[in-house]
Amino acid sequence: MDCGCSSDQSKKRKMSALEQLKQVTTIVADTGDFEAINIYKPTDATTNPSLILSASTMERYQHLVQSAVDYGKKQKGSLDDQVAEAMDYLCVLFGCEILKIVPGRVSTEIDARLSFDTKKSVDKALKLIGLYQSQGIPKDRILIKLASTWEGIKAAEILEKEHCVHCNLTLLFSFAQAVACAEAGVTLISPFVGRILDWFVANTDTKKFEPLNDPGVISVTSIYNYYKKFGYKTLVMGASFRNTGEIKALAGCDLLTISPTLLKELENETDSVDPLLTERNAKLQDIEKIDVDECTFRWMLNEDTMATDKLSEGIRKFAVDTVKLEKLIKSYFK
Repeated sequence: MDCGCSSDQSKKRKMSALEQLKQVTTIVADTGDFEAINIYKPTDATTNPSLILSASTMERYQHLVQSAVDYGKKQKGSLDDQVAEAMDYLCVLFGCEILKIVPGRVSTEIDARLSFDTKKSVDKALKLIGLYQSQGIPKDRILIKLASTWEGIKAAEILEKEHCVHCNLTLLFSFAQAVACAEAGVTLISPFVGRILDWFVANTDTKKFEPLNDPGVISVTSIYNYYKKFGYKTLVMGASFRNTGEIKALAGCDLLTISPTLLKELENETDSVDPLLTERNAKLQDIEKIDVDECTFRWMLNEDTMATDKLSEGIRKFAVDTVKLEKLIKSYFK
C-alpha cells in the first residue's frame, strides 16, 4: 500500500536546496545589489560598508549616490560635515530601496570607526533611524548593525532597552561575544562562519574541513544550542559563508545571510537538506550557563586568538572601505 512517503520524498528531491532551506530557516540576502535581492526573494537583507561601497560604484545606482550628495550639499557645516551627512543618507537610501523588495527588515551598519565608542554609536544609530523615519520607514523594519566589541554591545543594549531600536551585532567570532549579546538583550547576532574558517586554514595544519567539522559551523552550532537551551530571545544569523556545505550544515538556524553567488549555487543544487539545528535538540545538550561581565568578556576574548584577530581585522577592513566610500562621495562635491 502506498502511504504517500515516496511521493513526499520525490517532491523534496525536486525542490532546490534553497527552497528546502527556506522551509526551516529565514534566508537573508547579504548584498547591496537590489537586482540580486529581487531574484532570490529573501525575507530580509543586510549590508555593510564594503557592500555599499561596491554598489555605489555600479552605474545603475549612481542616481542614489547623486541624491545623497545633493542632500549633503544642503546641510550646514564644513565639506567633511557635508560628506558625512551624504554618507549617512546614502546608507539609508540603499536601505529604503531594499525594503521595497524584501518583506522583512534591512540591517544598516554603524561606522566601524565608532566601534569603541558607546555614546557615539548610540547617537549615530538614532540619527539613522530618524533618517529612515523621514522616508516613511518605521524603525521596526530596521536593524542597526554594530560590531560586537564591549562598547558596541553596550550601545545595542541602550538602543534596545531605552529606544526600542532593534540591533544586529556583527563581527562576532567568539562564545564570549555571543553570551554578552544575549545578556544585553539584542535582537540578533551575526557570527561569521567563513572568516572563522579562514583563520583556521591560515593558522593550522588542516587546510580542508568537512562541513560538520568546519570550525565556523561548530562555533555557530554551540551558540545556537546555548541560546535555545537557556531560553534567550536573541536570534542567531549565520553569516560570511565560504561554501554551500557550511550553509546546509546550519540548516535550522534562526536566520542565514547569504551572498548572491552562494544563493545561486543553492538554487541549482537538489541535494536533500535536513534541519540539523533544532530547539528540541538544543534543550537536550549538556551545557553549563555562564555569566559574562566586562572583565570576563575582555579576558575570554583576549584568550581567543582567532576571535581577537578576526574582530580587529574586520573592524579595520570595514573602516578602510568606509574611508574609500567617503573619498568617492567627496569627489562628487567638486
